[in-house]
Amino acid sequence: MKFEATPLQDVYLLQPRVFGDERGFFTESWNEQTFREAGLDIQFVQDNHSRSARGILRGMHYQTEHTQGKLVRVSSGEVFDAVVDLRRSSPTLGQCYGVNLSAENHRMLWVPPGFAHGFYVLSDFADFQYKCTDIYHPDSEISLAWDDPTVGIEWPVPANEAPQLSAKDQQGLPWDELPLFD
Repeated sequence: MKFEATPLQDVYLLQPRVFGDERGFFTESWNEQTFREAGLDIQFVQDNHSRSARGILRGMHYQTEHTQGKLVRVSSGEVFDAVVDLRRSSPTLGQCYGVNLSAENHRMLWVPPGFAHGFYVLSDFADFQYKCTDIYHPDSEISLAWDDPTVGIEWPVPANEAPQLSAKDQQGLPWDELPLFD
């Protein structure tokens, strides 16, 4: 597996090895030893799988308690995946990074605790899977406004269209009202 540093401190884009032939393909999406050898000693406690249709935007979510690191990937379809650094002590505080993840490119993104995360569906539908380092804790979940101008995520939303948002995501907080991490 190839671990590529991104512009955000501690966020990695991963490219697993894919072995394919006329029958299909095989890839290893998680191996504790491989990650440990890359300097990422991670323990996962929860796996999630969501399916969303084209034009749905989920995010930008994070939890202030039971803070989750996430290893994210797409097993069918394609999404634009985005993260924002919320760690006061980080040199990349407030900066964002986005990348297309798809079943075709097999790429994954490691999002450590202390980041807001979300994605926008580019294909007819997408199956989004992610491993989490802590449990889901709805009472401490926060949503950063997906379109906050201070953060400036460049979502690939077509001109004259608006993404489909949940009621929770429609109430996302602006950057200057967010609780941040130390």
